[in-house]
Amino acid sequence: MSVDVITFGCRLNTFESEIVRRKAEAAGVDDAVIFNTCAVTGEAVAQARQSIRKLKRERPTARIVVTGCAAQTQAGMFAAMDEVDRVLGNDDKLRLDAWADTRAAFGSAQSKLAISDIMAVKAMAPHLVDGFQSGLSRAFVQVQNGCDHRCTFCIIPYGRGNSRSLAMGPVVDQVRALIEAGHAEIVLTGVDLTSYGGDLPGAPKLGLLVKQILKHVPELKRLRLSSIDSIEADRDLMDVIANEPRLMPHLHLSLQAGDDLVLKRMKRRHARADAIAFCSEVRRLRPDVAFGADIIAGFPTETDEMFKRSLDLVDECGLTFLHVFPYSPRPGTPASRMPQVNGAAIRQRVRSLREKGAAALSGRLAAEVGKTRDVLIESERLGRTEHYLPVAISGGVPGSVQRLGIGGYDAKRLIPA
Repeated sequence: MSVDVITFGCRLNTFESEIVRRKAEAAGVDDAVIFNTCAVTGEAVAQARQSIRKLKRERPTARIVVTGCAAQTQAGMFAAMDEVDRVLGNDDKLRLDAWADTRAAFGSAQSKLAISDIMAVKAMAPHLVDGFQSGLSRAFVQVQNGCDHRCTFCIIPYGRGNSRSLAMGPVVDQVRALIEAGHAEIVLTGVDLTSYGGDLPGAPKLGLLVKQILKHVPELKRLRLSSIDSIEADRDLMDVIANEPRLMPHLHLSLQAGDDLVLKRMKRRHARADAIAFCSEVRRLRPDVAFGADIIAGFPTETDEMFKRSLDLVDECGLTFLHVFPYSPRPGTPASRMPQVNGAAIRQRVRSLREKGAAALSGRLAAEVGKTRDVLIESERLGRTEHYLPVAISGGVPGSVQRLGIGGYDAKRLIPA
């Protein structure tokens, strides 16, 4: 039996791809390739389409199933591709019965489309995963899905639905199972992670969930958060950032821009000063913290002066890792109807941001020389420090944590002494 899953996009998709593979196999799906897609940019959708065509040329007999956010939001486009046998909705992909129906539909005259109403989904079902095919280094645990906010550039709520959370008990059980299976590090994931708990009885927040995990799974040594919205950081979360060394000192922030008018037009809930104040406060609590951030270049109406404020934010927040998105209009979003920035200007701004990010990373790498770090070995050639900084490894054992002195660095990695 052969079921391969090709994953695009976020860490949440990485987690869900493991569930998808297991559900498809359990339903008897064979000789199939599942594309778990991303819709965050037009480029991500184009990459999925290109990969589908390439795969079909290489494996002409394989059945191709497309799922994920792009499948949910642009189902008709994928169904129109001759290479595609089935288009499965973002909630449907996690259900065994949907995969049984998919297997039965192969080779039949049934419609390719199996897309349910994602906005009708009101709760999260727990999915116990005891391991990942990618190995024992890092495992992902989904604690939240969907988003109640409607940023003007973002199509993801229409691919994921409204916000819903997994109760703390099943989350703790999932973390414990993965640690018992030998995974060295756990990453909590969600679409809007810091909105965790708003739909649950008592409305617990993310900080309380983190405290409960660390309390009830004492053998867990390394816990990470995938991405947070700083304006939603609660008191318990700030407390655990300050006082719990098992929560890794690396936070990835959903900032998107550094200009207040752009942020307002994006319908973000924070201002530039909020982002700077948050980073300053976290650095006071945890001086060695490393920050990453998502920043969009070329949002509609963005002028050169507005963009420069985003560029300056890298230094003002002390960012180390930049995830730079060139703005691309997503179907049906308010921003797609705003005055658009010239494509050449967007490309230049992307280059400027990425150059700024490379310089910021190089500066942080240089500052690590002479220090000793606990490095999680991801492969025989790559490891990550507590701060998620990459380390060149020679012959390491994946899944182990090694205490290494840092002797130098190159353009992208630390080099052990």
